[in-house]
Amino acid sequence: MKKLSQLSNGVYEPKKVEDKIYDFWLKKGFFNPDKLPANYKKKYTIAVPPPNITGSLHMGHALNATTQDILIRWRRLQGFKTLWLPGTDHASIATQNVVEKELKKEGLTRFDLGKEKFLERAWQWKEKYGNIILEQLKKIGSSLDWSRTRFTLDEKYSKAVKTAFLHYYKKGWIYRGKKPISWCPRCQTSLSDLETEYKEDKGNLWHIRYPLESKGFIVVTTTRPETMLGDTAVAVNPKDKRYKNLIGKKAILPLINRKIPIIADVLVDQKFGTGAVKITPAHDFIDYEISLRHGLPMLQVINEKARISGKEQDVPSSYLELKIPEAREKIIEDLKKLKLLEKIEDYCVSLPKCYRCGSTLEILPSEQWFLKMKELAKMAETPVKKGKIKFHPKSFEKPYFEWLKNIRDWCISRQLWWGHKIPVKGCENVLDTWFSSALWPFAVLGWPEKTKDLKNFYPTAVLSTGRDIINLWVTRMIFSSMEFMKKIPFKDVYIHATVLTLEGKRMSKSLGTGIDPINLIEKYGADAVRFGIAWQVMGGQDIKFVEDNIIMGKKFCNKIWNAARFSFFQAKNSKMEIPKNLRAENPNLYTKADRKILKDLKKTISSVDKNLENFKFGQAARKIYDFFWHDFCDTYIEKFKSQEKKAGSEKTILYVLLNSLKLLHPFVPFITEEIYQKLPFKKRKSLMVEDWPK
Repeated sequence: MKKLSQLSNGVYEPKKVEDKIYDFWLKKGFFNPDKLPANYKKKYTIAVPPPNITGSLHMGHALNATTQDILIRWRRLQGFKTLWLPGTDHASIATQNVVEKELKKEGLTRFDLGKEKFLERAWQWKEKYGNIILEQLKKIGSSLDWSRTRFTLDEKYSKAVKTAFLHYYKKGWIYRGKKPISWCPRCQTSLSDLETEYKEDKGNLWHIRYPLESKGFIVVTTTRPETMLGDTAVAVNPKDKRYKNLIGKKAILPLINRKIPIIADVLVDQKFGTGAVKITPAHDFIDYEISLRHGLPMLQVINEKARISGKEQDVPSSYLELKIPEAREKIIEDLKKLKLLEKIEDYCVSLPKCYRCGSTLEILPSEQWFLKMKELAKMAETPVKKGKIKFHPKSFEKPYFEWLKNIRDWCISRQLWWGHKIPVKGCENVLDTWFSSALWPFAVLGWPEKTKDLKNFYPTAVLSTGRDIINLWVTRMIFSSMEFMKKIPFKDVYIHATVLTLEGKRMSKSLGTGIDPINLIEKYGADAVRFGIAWQVMGGQDIKFVEDNIIMGKKFCNKIWNAARFSFFQAKNSKMEIPKNLRAENPNLYTKADRKILKDLKKTISSVDKNLENFKFGQAARKIYDFFWHDFCDTYIEKFKSQEKKAGSEKTILYVLLNSLKLLHPFVPFITEEIYQKLPFKKRKSLMVEDWPK
């Protein structure tokens, strides 16, 4: 029994196995559906959420990659023609930021280089660092078809982006116009509302007296007194009896002495402050909506550098070019001198932040390109309402519909150099990164060309992603697919949990709270990391990461290794074929323990299938663990050692081992493949293409 000596060591050593096994898989080629056995007919596709080329593997990536790989390996074992598509996103803002940081070390800016030279540097950066995360995905065992790797700025994908833009443009759904947008003073670009993150901070409510044209004053409440320079109205709720007699009259804008109307609008919250608010259409989205209904002008008083501007709006020269905090301080000081500041209250404010650089955003009017969202929102809403696309957990459908109900036209232009140039003559802007990634489910398969892959593997089966990009990405993929493919892009949307620290904080490498999964793989092995992660996925939307679970995964791998060693030594016939079904044979050939373990195996197979069908990865992992550790090892193997064996016992222990390896393979692929390759019977090609137990 030459094979037995190869498992003689009682401790599993992943470092000796993992790279070797991954190379073995690559040589076999079974990650590529075209190289799967001919009887693999039914298609099953997952397109990986393309990580940014600025990224490296973090725990969220590790969790998402693990759950997707579990699904792919499970379906492949079931005989599906599986395709897991890899790729990376060019990430306009993030990539431009990292390249600019590199230039800063040299004492340069992008403007010193010029656009052409800067883009050369960006491509150099991409070639050097852009695929790091893909290499890291290999370390965790991801069975992606690397021959189909895509990049959102490659030539074919760029053609898809241009085709989509021109389609919308010719349809009249893309237009250029000036309206308020979110602007990052640091990145010097527009952002969509979905690219805004909000941070709670201590602030104030200022109660300011706006004199009335006739007599007296109305007290207006605001969290941003610096924008009052651009006020064009005071608004109250039409149901607010306190101000019934003032609606239609005029107030005098303090510091500017401009007459502005007092209007009534349902969007005003009666319970906010005094119930009377200032309307600054140029610097607030809700105020802009109100201004459209009431025909109010839009007066810009904050510029792209987050400084006070607006000479044409009669802004006093003493305020011009002041930074926002300076302008606020001076305005409050001047209001006090005029005895127009009634009081100041402490108030918690929600500050809009750039999702890439963390700078406080400004809302200001800008000439930008927009995509009309009214019809597209309906396209995104319908398949989810009809149940053609299902969210797991279902609770995420509510915020999905809520956003669609209150959707604004999408600002798709960015004032950046790195990205897809807007295909309009003379335009120097690039498209929002999410515009290109919205095409991912079909562009990654070759659209707009009618490729063989597009015909064979679209639509995909499942999308696995995080809750933070449901509207940034999931919604947009759905309406893009409905518009361009006339089909849904996937049937199931699995929203995976967010991995937090033990203290419940979001993991962040920059804040020192991140955990590097590559370090964990180096320490414990990829299988241990995978199993420890899957173990924690129990349906909740937050996981407080505990390394103890990874340690448990390592111990479990060692248990699998030693159970296999014991089972191997029971095999007297190295050429024995393990039957596909032992139940059909004479029951008298088996002991009571043999029959019991076969019954337990059957229940486990059924349970694992059911759990994986419903994306219950943690439950499936625990069921396999309980069966293998307790039923097989603690009970059956212990009895096997002491009891009198029958003719079928040798077959039983190897049969249960083989089928356990199949059940375990999606979760711990390296160790199961290593053991499988040493099984003491007729050799197979790979555990990846074995038959899933039934």
